[in-house]
Amino acid sequence: MTDRTITGHVGGAATITSAEDFAETTRAIVGSVERVIDGKPDAVRSALVCLLAEGHLLIEDVPGVGKTMLARALAASVDASVRRIQFTPDLLPGDVTGVSVFNPVAREFEFKAGAIFANIVIADEINRSSPKTQSALLEAMEEHQVTVDGMSHELDEPFLVVATQNPLEMEGTYALPEAQRDRFMMRISMGYPDAAAEALMLRQRETVNPLRGVTPVVTAAQVEQLIAWARRVHVAPAIEEYAVALAAATRTHPDLRLGASPRATLQLVRAAKVWAALDGRGFVIPDDVTALLAPVFAHRLIPTRAAGGSRSRSGPDAVTSVLETIAAAVRVPLATRA
Repeated sequence: MTDRTITGHVGGAATITSAEDFAETTRAIVGSVERVIDGKPDAVRSALVCLLAEGHLLIEDVPGVGKTMLARALAASVDASVRRIQFTPDLLPGDVTGVSVFNPVAREFEFKAGAIFANIVIADEINRSSPKTQSALLEAMEEHQVTVDGMSHELDEPFLVVATQNPLEMEGTYALPEAQRDRFMMRISMGYPDAAAEALMLRQRETVNPLRGVTPVVTAAQVEQLIAWARRVHVAPAIEEYAVALAAATRTHPDLRLGASPRATLQLVRAAKVWAALDGRGFVIPDDVTALLAPVFAHRLIPTRAAGGSRSRSGPDAVTSVLETIAAAVRVPLATRA
């Protein structure tokens, strides 16, 4: 990977021409986000992987653990257009995608873009709106365009949706449709901070909001260069077959009534390429795939009632257990380089 360069120079920003440039730039993004999100390196890395793998991120956890703060910190670290949508029960699809408004002067309808028209869209508490409004994101997240009144409108690149949601047990939440969950490359949880991180938060945020000190460290053009660099990471046929075998195992497992989709397999490999690049490698190894198996697959899988409805474990626990079984059963390839 180091013998290739990414050409182009936009707005005076440095171009990504080597693995060292890639590492330096991604470290700058991580460092910027970690100024706000302390003690959660896995969550920060996952958010960066989604950005560079051209996926979308779903952050699910209880209120008050920093879901929205992570999304806002990532957005603030990139010099690009950012929109935040607060999902509520009365939010309409047109508020997200846009509407056509009649112009009496020109005597024609004009398209008024909705909040989805940005490089980074923060969909806050996405599961507090109706399924109809949630579905307004389907076309945008998959095809990077929206269609209103028969006219398609392209979205800017890069395009990332970072959505937060509360667990379904919380009052006033709606379950995301299966098609919507499948659009998200990864689902992660923040978890509670440890005692030291929580004490540090009290000291740092007593008088100032740390988000105010975050300034962009990369441009949208540089993000596109990082994406292009990560695409060049080599994936051996054996690794591709390994990813396919893992996905196929979920579709035939007796404890699952819905397995991983082909889109999930594709996104698993794309995320593994970025994971490898962040580790300074130009090729994917099996550990990259298995490290991402749960974040990429778990939210797409639906356990059977017998597996997910027992008193001993919840549905998510059942899915995690199944994935661990599958990962242990599928043969790990040896050849990973060309």
